[in-house]
Amino acid sequence: MFIDEVRIYVKAGNGGDGCSSLYRDRVNRIGRPDGGPGGDGGDVIFKADFNIHTLLDFQYRQHFTAESGKHGSSNHKKGARGEDSYVKVPPGTLIKDAVTGLLLRDLVKPGDSVIIARGGQGGRGNSRGREALPGTIGEERQVILELKLIADVGIVGYPNAGKSTLISRISSARPKIASYPFTTKEPNLGVVKVYEGLDIVIADIPGLIEGAHKGKGLGHKFLRHIERTKALVHLVDIAAVDCRDPYKDYVSLNKELKLYSKELARRPQVVALNKVDCPEAKENIKKFKKHVTGKKIFLISALTGEGVKPLLDALCKMTKNT
Repeated sequence: MFIDEVRIYVKAGNGGDGCSSLYRDRVNRIGRPDGGPGGDGGDVIFKADFNIHTLLDFQYRQHFTAESGKHGSSNHKKGARGEDSYVKVPPGTLIKDAVTGLLLRDLVKPGDSVIIARGGQGGRGNSRGREALPGTIGEERQVILELKLIADVGIVGYPNAGKSTLISRISSARPKIASYPFTTKEPNLGVVKVYEGLDIVIADIPGLIEGAHKGKGLGHKFLRHIERTKALVHLVDIAAVDCRDPYKDYVSLNKELKLYSKELARRPQVVALNKVDCPEAKENIKKFKKHVTGKKIFLISALTGEGVKPLLDALCKMTKNT
């Protein structure tokens, strides 16, 4: 199961109380203050981990609490600091405050980390003749985690355009493939070995429909997964197996991208006309090229592999030069 948005609660540790103590012996019967300070509470730290791929684990654990600091003790002994709580998330995770919606941090690269809730300070002891104080309370907050996949290339297209077939052809990814729309219900990542030592990561997102920028068909949920890509492959069903107009689909989808994000619409885009192995494709290719001029158009068949190699070569050049 692919989970890309969750809401969790985090609580930093409280500071330990300062100790109020008097040292007495046979010489000093009144007593000498010797209470030590309390230890600081632990922090809640989020860290991007390369081995974590989705937010699925947070479906089952939604509360994270750091350890509180230990109390101070006599003989000027300071309480131990509470242990930090490390929360591992996938690279590409956005952390937002659930109340204000404010973006706290975007953890893009593996190893990126941020303190989301700071532990309370330990209270002072009375060892210097001052009144002992309790420790302060650690921060607590609810946060929303949103995952945006990190890929070099994103494949976009209407449902049943052949996106899953293409990613299964060029990579080891094995998404569900069937001849009906919305077979793909979650994004898929595939690593494509173009040349020896040269790989590109491709994201296949579920099919988009008109109104996707408003969330229709969960479009806004899927579109965010291609926001980090360097280039897009616009896959068009040129055989029109669903009796749709390939050119109208092409224009409509580009409009959705622009309405969702102008920056995303300006992303370098490759047009790939899929299913050229079908008899119906020949006439539709001519019509499509009459409307779309000045663009490099690739004719491919994701099913047979025809024309896929030139497409990958073009994507390789685009992603490595950006």
